Amino acid sequence: MRLGYNGTGVVASASITRVRDDLQQAHDMGFSSYWLADHPTGGFDALTALAIAGQSVQGIEIGTAIVPTMPRHPMALAAQALTTNQALEGRLTLGIGLSHASMMAELGIGFDKPIRHLREYLSILGPLLETGSVDFEGELLSCQATIFKPAQDSVSILVAALGPQALKVAGRLSAGTTLAWVGPRTIAEHIVPTISEAAAAAGRDAPRIMATLPVCVTQDATAVREVIAKNLGSYGKLPSYRAMFDREGVAGPADVALVGSAAEVDERVSQLKAAGVTDFCPTIFALSAEDKAATHELLSKYVS
Repeated sequence: MRLGYNGTGVVASASITRVRDDLQQAHDMGFSSYWLADHPTGGFDALTALAIAGQSVQGIEIGTAIVPTMPRHPMALAAQALTTNQALEGRLTLGIGLSHASMMAELGIGFDKPIRHLREYLSILGPLLETGSVDFEGELLSCQATIFKPAQDSVSILVAALGPQALKVAGRLSAGTTLAWVGPRTIAEHIVPTISEAAAAAGRDAPRIMATLPVCVTQDATAVREVIAKNLGSYGKLPSYRAMFDREGVAGPADVALVGSAAEVDERVSQLKAAGVTDFCPTIFALSAEDKAATHELLSKYVS
């Protein structure tokens, strides 16, 4: 299992300098990859920030987790991804996803037929990133295009997929899935078998399973979980995440976070690996400098 780092905690700063510093720290700590979210109403473009920040930090995979699909046509996203990949010398992995109906509503965008949208989106985006050409006409999306110059390096796609239909589409049309707020039981019993079966049926390689969860090594797990529940508990109200929490048999985000002693967190990381996670990309959620240092120390064990 590879260990990456999710830098979404710096997105709200809307600072390319903060992203660059965070990316540099992830590189210096030995993480294999760095991931940044693109919040649909945040006004800070992840691909642009990564294209700039990544030029000064070499030797680490750089990706988005995730870029919402509905606000932009797949041709537009392909153009930006290919340009960013060129700036990063072929190190980009593009994570995309449907986002959530409530977030799209803030943009005045409907959320009708999301699975059809995802399937048609990938039917356009995939060929453009792999071969540089597409000729597709669907019910919701269409595109006939050939990029100006074939890319030297194709861009791999990961899809945020939680429900069975989305996982089947991701298995057939992408390199794997990127997960948030999903526990090991759900990954082992639902995520991995569903997407793997679809990938095998489509003749694709075994899918990449990337998981992101908050991590904190601390002597006061109760206090950390209380803050997670207060600050991030709203994720438990989003239908797609709610379904995952129910599958896991937990109340919400605080219950799937990896919080506790070094031994307890180590055991939880081992559970993710055993569940089939190929890439674990934590966010460090520490309330003190002492907890942050202890968390860094534990994570460094996995990358040394």
